[in-house]
Amino acid sequence: MRRLLKYLSVYKKECVFAPLFKMLEAVFELTVPLVIAAMIDKGIGGASSAYVMKSFFVLIALGALGLAVSATAQYFAAKAATGFSKGLRHDLFAHILSFGFPEIDNIGTSTMITRMTVDVNVLQNGVNMFLRLFLRSPFIVAGAMIMAFTIDVRSAMVFVSVIAALALSVYFIMHTNIPLLKKSQKKLDEILLLVRENLSGARVIRAFTLEDEQIADFEAKNMELTKLQLLTGRISSLLNPLTYVLVNLGIAALISVGDRQVSNGVLTTGEVVALYNYMSQILLELIKFANLIVTLNRTFASAIRVNEIFDVSPVPSLGTEGFADKECPLIEFKNVSLRYHESADEAVSSISFTVNEGETFGIIGGTGAGKSTVAHLLTGFYAPTGGQILIGGTDISKLDSRILREKIGIVMQSAVMFEGTIRENIKWGNPSATDEEIMEAVYAAVCDDVIKAKGGLDAPVEAGGKNLSGGQRQRLSIARVLAGKPSVIILDDASSALDYMTDLKLRNNIASLSYHPTVIIIAQRTVSVAGCDNILVLDDGEQVGLCTHSELLSSCTVYKEIYSSQYGKDD
Repeated sequence: MRRLLKYLSVYKKECVFAPLFKMLEAVFELTVPLVIAAMIDKGIGGASSAYVMKSFFVLIALGALGLAVSATAQYFAAKAATGFSKGLRHDLFAHILSFGFPEIDNIGTSTMITRMTVDVNVLQNGVNMFLRLFLRSPFIVAGAMIMAFTIDVRSAMVFVSVIAALALSVYFIMHTNIPLLKKSQKKLDEILLLVRENLSGARVIRAFTLEDEQIADFEAKNMELTKLQLLTGRISSLLNPLTYVLVNLGIAALISVGDRQVSNGVLTTGEVVALYNYMSQILLELIKFANLIVTLNRTFASAIRVNEIFDVSPVPSLGTEGFADKECPLIEFKNVSLRYHESADEAVSSISFTVNEGETFGIIGGTGAGKSTVAHLLTGFYAPTGGQILIGGTDISKLDSRILREKIGIVMQSAVMFEGTIRENIKWGNPSATDEEIMEAVYAAVCDDVIKAKGGLDAPVEAGGKNLSGGQRQRLSIARVLAGKPSVIILDDASSALDYMTDLKLRNNIASLSYHPTVIIIAQRTVSVAGCDNILVLDDGEQVGLCTHSELLSSCTVYKEIYSSQYGKDD
């Protein structure tokens, strides 16, 4: 929790005033039994109606003052808790955005979403409850016990016994419940992952009629979570009945002791009523305190889970240097290999090639050959586990990330669009782009018909581009990259949803761009890479060919098989 407490440092005033006003409210509440005792002994016992009325108005005043200071305390507590969650959520989101692909792969998207939403909300509620009750409840319990000692020491020993028994009960319940709450949150992560996969793959599930299997899988995981939450709920629910039982036993013992003390002339009737009221106050506060303990159990479990995200330090894959020598090849791979995990097999191994400025370079291979892996290595999303990658003569690990991103633009295999307008999505590639520059990129990406069909650049785009077809998303993604005019354009199977004519037009448009970028085309269709200056052929992560289209047809078996499967001929 220490790491998270810094988010309350901005709200020091609120963190002080909230518990102080709650303690002031507690002072008023502790005064009430004394006023009632005096009303019974002096007013009713002394047959003084004037004293009874005076005491009545004092009680009304104490209640009004208690309400005012309580509302003030609630305001400060809510302000601090909301501000705490705001700062925490902001920093957690920023930290998650600093993750590279390896960290995202290891943690999982559903886990990060859960911890940034559910766990942060639990922490907010925990802070709110803590500021309101962490001083008030112990203060009233301690204050009631002290007041009891001032009235009668023998009767007050009942208070000591009850409080000690309750403290032990709370400790054992906390000790048992916190580990179960952690397991419960992990089960929730698993369910969210399953739901996310089912929603994103709904069409695939329907295509294979696997709805019943997925529902059964969800029910099984949901039942596991339900059983675990019921167990934690049962353990937590022991607090209230235990509190009632122990305090009511204490009240019974108190009345028994008080009866004897009144008979012996040690106590008055009003003082016994005051002691009873103090014991009732302890009961109410310990019930509140029990609920606070349950909330804090969840809060500590969520704090641990949030800290686990903060503990993940993204491995710096890039440095601060610029490009070294323009005479060097623009891109150079030297025996590059990559393992996604230490225990995993190599996704690609011993890849070597060079790309000069202005060239068009193709990468082809079957599904799972490692084509996208090479693209992700080239953009610095993953650091190679073997070999060296040079961009402009500088090792990619030493390059400044901003310089690299400005120089290299990549169109991902899965086209991703964001909620907003078409203009806003394209301006991701160049925030300062004018409408003329945007339309230039649009025409180059062959998506001017999309703009016209949707009603212009200000046409709305739904989250994930759900109101666009696959081909429309791909072409708009290409336009987004072209708007930034990068020196290197990587098309990672970016035309897979396009027909042959649109694909050809796209490649011709990119080849005729005025600033002559270097283009790397990753594809499964030989027609997309046939015109490239050089083509890298991959097979199961291995480099099996590197030359022109015509040379590969005569020298590379894998390339020849791909070509034959698509055209039914050898040349």
